[in-house]
Formats: sequence, structure tokens, C-alpha cells
Amino acid sequence: MKRAAIFGMGAIGTSLARDWQKAELAAWTLAGVCARPHNVVSLQAQLGEGVAVVDTVDKMLLLSLDAVVEAAGHDAIRTAGPAILRAGCDLLLLSSGILAEDSTRKTFVEAAQEGDARIIIPTGGLAGFDGLMALAQAGAADVLYRSTKPAYAWRGTPAEDQYDLEALPGPTTIFSGSAREAARLYPRNANLAASVALAGIGFDRTRVELIADPAATGNTAAIEAFAPECRLSVDLSGVSEAQNPKSSGIVRFSILAALNRSSSRLTLG
Repeated sequence: MKRAAIFGMGAIGTSLARDWQKAELAAWTLAGVCARPHNVVSLQAQLGEGVAVVDTVDKMLLLSLDAVVEAAGHDAIRTAGPAILRAGCDLLLLSSGILAEDSTRKTFVEAAQEGDARIIIPTGGLAGFDGLMALAQAGAADVLYRSTKPAYAWRGTPAEDQYDLEALPGPTTIFSGSAREAARLYPRNANLAASVALAGIGFDRTRVELIADPAATGNTAAIEAFAPECRLSVDLSGVSEAQNPKSSGIVRFSILAALNRSSSRLTLG
């Protein structure tokens, strides 16, 4: 069995650990989690003795891991990511928005080369990346990523300075620009924009629209892409995480699927 740990035990990490223990993945065991010190005792009680609960990256890397699933956010993984990769652990990166920074992306790739490790970006709350990569090869000229979330999911973002999120008359486009700019301004909301850019035509050519919808009850992500020989149109609507409305519940299942795919002799995409 391969061994993995979850780095970051907020809403996504905690839900993922619970689902992972229920799923009983054929090739992967949850060996440990890395959490804030004040949460260690309660998490150990929840997860049981079979899962090590630690409070530093150094302690996590002593667990003989094959992979680390990141659910800690941009600031934490920007610091810890290179060390994880140099230790030879594959990194399943949810905070893909940090890769919009060219210097950070270069540092991560170099660290992965040093550790003979991989940076794996789960599909998260969207589908169609295989088709988008094919269109990029076919000469895609235009890619649009559109994210629609409930108005309250945009609290704590620049949108709150420009709009009264509690009084929007209907769906409102709060951002329109490049994937690079979206990742910079909305780091907790636009990771999928970065993933789309990486799979397709890059951070500066990928267009992004972020929409606040007061009537929305969940999150919807969509891609529209055009190449000379074909057109791609995909959208996925998911229920928001109860404790984190900026993310969809499907995200944690995309991580389990990515782990299964990484160890399978028969893969798609």
C-alpha cells in the first residue's frame, strides 16, 4: 500500500479524511494528517490510532510518505511545497492558483525534479480537462472559464469592496479578466481558473468571468473553448461545502479519484 497524508485540516481536509477512511482505496492508505497544534488532540480522537496527527511539515515528512494532498491554502503550501517535493513525495495541489506566479511555478517544478516527484492537480469542481488539453494541442484560440457562486461565497474578497453582496439584484459579474489576474485577486476562489490555464492556453490568454448570484444555492464552473476543428463546452454544478462555500463538495472526491488514477495500470486522459 502507498502512504499519503493530508496537509491542512480545514473544511476540505477534514471532510476528505472522513471520506477517505470510508472509501478504503485499494492502493492508498491515509497515513497521517498535518494540522494546527490546537487541533491535534481532537483530530486524533476523530481519526483513530491508525492515522498519525502531527503539527509540522517536518513531522509529516517522517511518516514515509509517497504523496501529500494539499488542502492548506496558498500561503502555507507556498512555503511547504518545495520541501514536500524535494522529499520525494508527489504533491496533489488544490491551491493551483499559486502556479500563476512564474517564480513559484519554477521553484515547485525544480523541487519536483530534485525529488523525482510529481505535482498533480486534481480536477476539483470541474470536468473537461482532458478535452481542453486536446484542444490546446489542436490550436485552441479562445478559452473562457466562468465561475458562478452564491453572493455570500465572495465575502472577504475584492468584490466586497465594489458591491453590496447582500443586495445584488441578480447574477453580477464581479470580475472579468485573465486567469493570472483572477488567481492574484481571488486566491481562494479562482484556483480552478489557474487549473484551466495550465491545461489550456496559459494564464494570460485564458479569459475568466467570476459571477456572484444571490439566487445560487451551489457552485457552477464552466469552460468554453474553441479550436479550428472543434468546440468544447462543459459545466459542472456542485453543492457548496457546508463550512466553506467557496468550494464544492465534489472537490474531495476528485482527490480520491486522482489517487486511484495515479496508481492504476489502466487510466483515461
